[in-house]
Amino acid sequence: MIEIKIYKKFRDTKDVRFFDISIADSNFRDLVIHSGPATSPPNDDKNNWQFYMHQNQEDNLLAISGGRTFFLVNFGWEYPFYKVRLESCGLILKIPRGTYHRSISDKNGSIVLNQAVRDREGTVESEFQVINSLENKELFDCINILEPKTKLLSIK
Repeated sequence: MIEIKIYKKFRDTKDVRFFDISIADSNFRDLVIHSGPATSPPNDDKNNWQFYMHQNQEDNLLAISGGRTFFLVNFGWEYPFYKVRLESCGLILKIPRGTYHRSISDKNGSIVLNQAVRDREGTVESEFQVINSLENKELFDCINILEPKTKLLSIK
């Protein structure tokens, strides 16, 4: 299921906040910058939604700047379809292995830090293959029939 992670605040000083945002066992980090209202992965040329789904990687996402909305589908969950909003300097969203996911940034873009936990079998090539919802009936039906449950991840 979706897991929310809280990080540790060290202290605040005038105009400065200090945090430890470390994820235990993270062995890969990526910084994803959307310069505008980008969708990742983008829709296909007929506007069908596309997704990533990692078999060998768990994502731990923190919005550093701007906001980003994630759409998550996992058929192992009691309710399979979620819409999760990450806001800047909010909480960390853990996306477990085997979860279809895509994201849309705010109109002014966003910066998200991912502290991934990747198995030895996982590579950039194996974990970032695009899956078109049109080619997966169960996924297509889920996103076109169900209403996503919504969660907001913010500490404001």
